[in-house]
Amino acid sequence: MNDPYVKVDIENGVGTIEFFHPAHNSLPGNLLAELTQTITAAGNNKEIKVIVLKSGGDRTFCAGASFEELITINDAETGREFFMGFANVINALRKCPKFVVGRVQGKTVGGGVGLASATDYCMASKFAAIKLSELNVGIGPFVVGPAVERKIGLSGMSQIAIDANSFYPAEWAKQKGLFAQVYESTEELDEAVKAFAENLCKYNPVAMKEMKEMFWNGTEDWDQFLAERAEISGRLVLSEFTKETLKRFK
Repeated sequence: MNDPYVKVDIENGVGTIEFFHPAHNSLPGNLLAELTQTITAAGNNKEIKVIVLKSGGDRTFCAGASFEELITINDAETGREFFMGFANVINALRKCPKFVVGRVQGKTVGGGVGLASATDYCMASKFAAIKLSELNVGIGPFVVGPAVERKIGLSGMSQIAIDANSFYPAEWAKQKGLFAQVYESTEELDEAVKAFAENLCKYNPVAMKEMKEMFWNGTEDWDQFLAERAEISGRLVLSEFTKETLKRFK
């Protein structure tokens, strides 16, 4: 399993969207665009009643932004466009008319924490430690911050954003409200996700749509808001500090 992909599998009304990248499920721009399109299409697919968002592989849910791509950014507009990739995925999850269940099997960093936070109900294994590492490279979690803050509060978000070197355990994320449940193994997690998603399919889809709109009330300005945040990140990625830091990852 070496080629990046985004794929959808539909079974018993559950549409499972899976993404993969060999570099710890990091997300370059083309994969972010494909993920956005796939989420939007699944939201409009009448065969799908509930969506599960997961990644391939066993160890890492998502390593966040692709450092290989970050290194190549040489102007503010290209930087803005790259970070808009994460903004677009978050907004696609936000506007999707169906519940999205997150399945987080392992560590998740930066933008990956944003994706998990933008799901409507997130389930994880005990290996799913989280970290907002952006400050380490001179940027900051500007685009994903609103989604993370919405789930774990300003205090929790600021704690992990400032302490950018530390992984916080899955139980901490559960206590803060990011994860609804934490399981001892990936196998237990998968069984629970399957049962939970299939049970949701029995509910009235109109009621679930109305509930989702209620849950996301107050985020109607996020198309513009996250675009403004992407512009900040796109500018900061050009700083001398960030350029020097990214050189270590070449």
